[in-house]
Amino acid sequence: MPRSEFRMQRLYLDSAMAEGMRIEADRAQANYLLNVLRMKDGEELLVFNGRDGEWRAEVHSTGRKACDLVLTELIREQVETPDLHYLFAPIKTNRLDYMAQKAVEMGAGRLRPVTTHHTQFPKLNISKVEANVLEACEQCGVIHIPTVDELQPLKNVLARWKETDPNRTLIFCDEGEETQNPLEALAKVERGPLAVLIGPEGGFSEEERALLRSQDFVVPMPLGPRVLRADTAAVAAMAVVQAKLGDWF
Repeated sequence: MPRSEFRMQRLYLDSAMAEGMRIEADRAQANYLLNVLRMKDGEELLVFNGRDGEWRAEVHSTGRKACDLVLTELIREQVETPDLHYLFAPIKTNRLDYMAQKAVEMGAGRLRPVTTHHTQFPKLNISKVEANVLEACEQCGVIHIPTVDELQPLKNVLARWKETDPNRTLIFCDEGEETQNPLEALAKVERGPLAVLIGPEGGFSEEERALLRSQDFVVPMPLGPRVLRADTAAVAAMAVVQAKLGDWF
């Protein structure tokens, strides 16, 4: 797959795309392009919608605070969304923003927030998470748009797992695992549909650990000898899984 042109500005547009189309930028996008970036008529950027690939587009101002984007060339064909799910418990807002962005960068195709016994922030602004997902896509050359599920209790997700996703293995990051080597845990996992579960700041309760370990679709995985913050654990876990079983090789 061709890489994105990282030297050019990228922008997500919620519009169908085809060569020659003229798309009106919304007010916030027009302000960003014309007044923040100070782009002039004819200057180019890359645009995508998550469905029709990535396009080269030209800026055409239609007023002091308005502009159209004219699509001139298809740069990259659309790719499928990665089949890797990321389950996480909500944490503090600024760290949650970081975690959502990094999950996208690390190849998650679906973000699935869950509540656990020790979740300290049981409410979640889905729209804000989706905004962070789009920002990560714009900044990192991603042209698929990962989905964000509604918040659900972990126990409910586990109870319906075999009904909704019977072939998917759930890897849960368990700091109580006997070994400290995550590769040993992943050695027994076959390549296929995967999900990664990160616990809250207080970790999983013993009841949750027992429930997870009782499921035949669950594989516990340690993350080394140090206790990691939830947002750090997210990056570490996704990196290990992608390197061993995902799309890094």
